[in-house]
Amino acid sequence: MSIEPARITQIVDDGFRRFHRRHRAVTARAFAHFEARDWVSIRKDSLERIDAYGISLDQTIDDLTDAGFTIEMRSAWSQARDAFHDRYIQDPFLEVAETFFNSLARKMFTTEGIDPMLEFLGGGERSERVPAVVTRTYDATTGSTRWIHEVARDCRFHMSWANLNRDVVAVVERFPIVPVEVEMVDRLFFRGRAAYLVGSLTDGVETIPFAFAIRHGSRGIRIAAVLIGEADVSILFSYTRAAFLTLSDAPGDLVAFLSKLLPHRADAELWAAIGYRKQAKTERYRDLIRYLDTSTELFTRAPGVPGLVMIVFTLAGYDLVFKVVRDRFPPQKFVTPRQVAERYQLVARHDRAGRLVEAQRFHDLKLPSDRFDPDVLDELVSEASRTVAVSDGQVTFATIYLERRVTPLDLYIRSADIDEAKRAIIDYGAAIKNLAASNIFPGDMLLKNFGVTRRGRVVFYDYDELTELTECRFRALPESTDPYDELSATPTYGIGPNDIFPEELPRFLGLNHELRTAFDEVHADLFEPGFWRGVQERIKMGEIIEILPYRRSRAIG
Repeated sequence: MSIEPARITQIVDDGFRRFHRRHRAVTARAFAHFEARDWVSIRKDSLERIDAYGISLDQTIDDLTDAGFTIEMRSAWSQARDAFHDRYIQDPFLEVAETFFNSLARKMFTTEGIDPMLEFLGGGERSERVPAVVTRTYDATTGSTRWIHEVARDCRFHMSWANLNRDVVAVVERFPIVPVEVEMVDRLFFRGRAAYLVGSLTDGVETIPFAFAIRHGSRGIRIAAVLIGEADVSILFSYTRAAFLTLSDAPGDLVAFLSKLLPHRADAELWAAIGYRKQAKTERYRDLIRYLDTSTELFTRAPGVPGLVMIVFTLAGYDLVFKVVRDRFPPQKFVTPRQVAERYQLVARHDRAGRLVEAQRFHDLKLPSDRFDPDVLDELVSEASRTVAVSDGQVTFATIYLERRVTPLDLYIRSADIDEAKRAIIDYGAAIKNLAASNIFPGDMLLKNFGVTRRGRVVFYDYDELTELTECRFRALPESTDPYDELSATPTYGIGPNDIFPEELPRFLGLNHELRTAFDEVHADLFEPGFWRGVQERIKMGEIIEILPYRRSRAIG
């Protein structure tokens, strides 16, 4: 039995539209959940949307199989690919549709690397479609506050504003310029317990990105914070935060607008931020290939202490690190490669709260072997042979993780001046507390497992011992009457697999007296079981502890 290319095209089209409907339906619910202050449902919908892609892929593969498609029909699939492209050439979801097609191809044909006969390569001739309008423009010359009232009206909330006039006065006081025109994304961005409006101000000379954080409390809806400038707004779209629920009719055009506002934020990160994770991976891969084609750098070991679980390498001029799981771990690491993969998956589905670096997992990634430093290649072949193979001038990684590169915290504080080092070490404590509030216990809290971002924020990136906070048992160190106990190389008291003794945290710090004093002044409670048990209790009671994506100085009211 054979299947015509036109039939393949139609089945894939049906599958993509099924995914598209599911994705939009889940995203659209965020508005009602925000008005109802149903924060738990917003979190559940975020997870349901993550799962929608894989579910739709599996359903489409089943439909193709039932129709008689087999992987021997490469020519028919290639013809279907061309027809699929023609079908979507004027569609604002072209990029997402082609990525869906590629995902099917890779899953069915078990492709290693890229097969140009089966997949869309990208970077070729694109649509001449006129970009969709994804913003609204407001004339600010009519009065310094009228346009803000118009923006609030266009939100179309059914609930009342608590005191919009008061909010507007506070907002205007924060603006560094008197705008003559304001351009706003025409949809709200929902995440956690807030909604965000994003746009730009211009006075005819200078254009400045800005955002309003909107909250819904017991007294009504209010503007809770004003974020001004690229640094403030960029944090909203950080690779250390979960995706927004935002309903766009033209996601590619929305990314293009956001990219103009935030030129230092990669398109891959913006696609991820608006909820298109697979498209983010596609953009990341294409960006990497472009970089390799236009540079001569070699993959070298990433700066910092080599990991016991991961081999980590990078390109000197590229803002990513590449992480591969070793075949074997030393005895002090009580994890398996499968458990490491599960923990990276946990992070991918978690509210990262601005403290966990997004790790994009790639399967069967091929990179040219002549671009590797010989020592790195030798280490990969000898220490990760289960997932790394070299042949025909290519290094194939069965599984590899790509993350944004940050400066390891231990290296940072060695080279920073004392004030910068104090700020970083205090933020390290804040990062641990933020992770705890999001139900994450880092496990290994050595400074080398944390990093400092370009904007100076401390984040965590080593996930092999990470676990959910509610799975831990925080204990005080037992007191002993035996004077020889402290000389013992092993504990003389029973330790369960999830037992944590916060009093031992100081031994992970390795700080000089001045930095240790600065840390203790703010975060000494981290050494006490009571702190951790208190956070656990709040989480178990169902409280959602939100970590704000902006500085408290940006709040109003």
